[in-house]
Amino acid sequence: MKLKDDKKVVQIFQAALKLVAKKGLSGITMGDISREAGIATGTVYVYFRGKDELINALFAACRENSVKVSFKGYQPQMPFKLAFKHIWLNILRYKLQNFEECVFLEQCYHSPFITAETREKALQLSAPFYELMMRGQQEQLIKSTDIGLLLTFIIGTINELVKQTHYGGITLNRSKINTSFDLCWDGLKA
Repeated sequence: MKLKDDKKVVQIFQAALKLVAKKGLSGITMGDISREAGIATGTVYVYFRGKDELINALFAACRENSVKVSFKGYQPQMPFKLAFKHIWLNILRYKLQNFEECVFLEQCYHSPFITAETREKALQLSAPFYELMMRGQQEQLIKSTDIGLLLTFIIGTINELVKQTHYGGITLNRSKINTSFDLCWDGLKA
């Protein structure tokens, strides 16, 4: 039996990310992905039984990467605002540097391709951020409202900033980043 090659998985994932950014999730086929990856369609099926399995595996990998980058350098004992800003900046940096992954993740969040099991695993990865937000509420530093709503506000703000940068040609400098964070903080603080 031939061993699977991790490099081929990376090729398949990169091809899928590129195509989803161009055509959307529904607009791609396994054949499209194989052509973009430069490998035979049959080879793609050696690694993934079908498009649904491939999309779920790629979603899980991208979500794990986004969380890893978002929490890099985070220490739970940091003062709340410092910890929040640290993670906020990491999320912004991740989204700016991994735009195709972000486009893919956004489409997956609203897609029937993603299984309940994959969604649950993704939610579990977000637990440290939920815990941080609960701590901010307990310390009465941020609004005492539904954390899901707060996260929608936070991530929505970052997403729009990234889209303006990517599609609108806006250059982000330190001043704009700090102002964006301050606006977000002003919307959250108690």
